[in-house]
Amino acid sequence: MHSQRFSPAIVSALFALAPAAHAQLPTDTTTRPSPELALLNNAPAPAECAHPFGLSAGQRLEYQLLDSRGKVAGLLRYQVVSLSAEIKGKKKKPYTVTTLRLKSGLYDAGSHVQQQQDLVIVCKHDTTYTDGLAEINYDGLKSFDNRRFAYKGAPLAWPNQPTTGSALPEGGVVVQVSSPSVAIAKVKTTLKSRMVSSGLVTVAVPAGSYSCYTVESQRELATAARADLVMKSTGRQVDYYAPSVGIVKTEYYDKGGKLQQTRVLVRR
Repeated sequence: MHSQRFSPAIVSALFALAPAAHAQLPTDTTTRPSPELALLNNAPAPAECAHPFGLSAGQRLEYQLLDSRGKVAGLLRYQVVSLSAEIKGKKKKPYTVTTLRLKSGLYDAGSHVQQQQDLVIVCKHDTTYTDGLAEINYDGLKSFDNRRFAYKGAPLAWPNQPTTGSALPEGGVVVQVSSPSVAIAKVKTTLKSRMVSSGLVTVAVPAGSYSCYTVESQRELATAARADLVMKSTGRQVDYYAPSVGIVKTEYYDKGGKLQQTRVLVRR
């Protein structure tokens, strides 16, 4: 868990999609060389974790953030800083854990940087796990300016070989807001009731057309000043993901089913 002061509020429309800032990750991680993975739009799901989401050290990704009318409201840019692999388990049943460390930047519609942060992606066995801190709800933190924040994330699981109808564990992030002497509130983002709701469907985004699985979740935002005083709002999140590519598109809906924001892959 890491404590950090929060900078002044950024553009509200971008906050719901912004990943969290936390301690800077080392950039000199030792990497294990491995062959480059062919990045085909419809590549088969990887059986192992040599390159989670088909990513390699130095690779860059860019997403557009679109408002409810489809107008560009901002950008998210990622760069893979390092890829490392470690063999774990017993001698008779070893397995490899691959870790990607990424630097991420949030930009407004004019490409002015609003925030920078570090995230981690881990792959082991047949599942890739994205950083739960990427789900932080900055809208819920705007009223706590100049307070101390401590972040604790629960990773989100993305099976490399999904099964339609299968349930996925929940994940997200909890931000403990405090002053030097007292805890003030907890601001939570939780993705619950996650399920692989469809088999492969073709999804067209600016970066190309990809064969994706659909994962639907209940997105719950909560601010708890104490156990008996909790403010909640719920909505629906729909992720389209290709195991060899990663998250291709994400849609955010309010409680009434109205589309609020969309994130689309524009470059990789």
